Amino acid sequence: MARKIKTIAFDADDTLWQNEQFFRLTQERFADLLRDHAAPDHLAERLLAAERRNLGHYGFGIKGFMLSMIETAIEVTEARVPSSVIAEIIAAGQDMLSHPIELLPDARETVEALADDHHILLVTKGDLLDQERKLAQSGLGDLFDGVEIVSDKKPATYHAIFARHDIRPEAAMMVGNSLKSDVIPAIEAGAWGTYVPHDLTWALEHAEPPTGEARYHEIARLGELPGVLDSLS
Repeated sequence: MARKIKTIAFDADDTLWQNEQFFRLTQERFADLLRDHAAPDHLAERLLAAERRNLGHYGFGIKGFMLSMIETAIEVTEARVPSSVIAEIIAAGQDMLSHPIELLPDARETVEALADDHHILLVTKGDLLDQERKLAQSGLGDLFDGVEIVSDKKPATYHAIFARHDIRPEAAMMVGNSLKSDVIPAIEAGAWGTYVPHDLTWALEHAEPPTGEARYHEIARLGELPGVLDSLS
């Protein structure tokens, strides 16, 4: 029987490997550095506001996060932040950029299981060098038929990816932990979307699930994906 889904595109961060937990740990370190200037909750709000307004300038990823932390530190200290604190923020960001990759449960097994009879893509957003580093360290690179590192994930992004790879959207599925970036825009581009929740999700990635959409699926863990695909055959 011909398969309904011929192409599977995987998100990377917090779908195949850990990512958000390192941002949370660094944010705790940031709060400790500025504990004499702002309460942690207030600092977190200020940092999130800086990240939101800076996305158009810096994009997604660790480097933009570092710059937003520095900007927030300057703001909450009224430009009196010690240079030693700026140095600590930079060091924290560099630690994030060199942190070893931690694959999530079922990541390798699931991609390997589907790679034999599906066209497999990696579609991830963020800093080019950092995403390339993580992919290389993951050991999963050889399993993908194509890799797309993009600045953002919107319906137009998926349309362009499908066109580049000569993919019919209705025969493609995007799998990821972000409803806002992975699932909803892929569905709006005509593909299927499968949501794999992660325990930690960045506030700017939250969205309501498209529960009335026939091409939407939600699974508790990545290892359930082959079963979803079998049910659609």
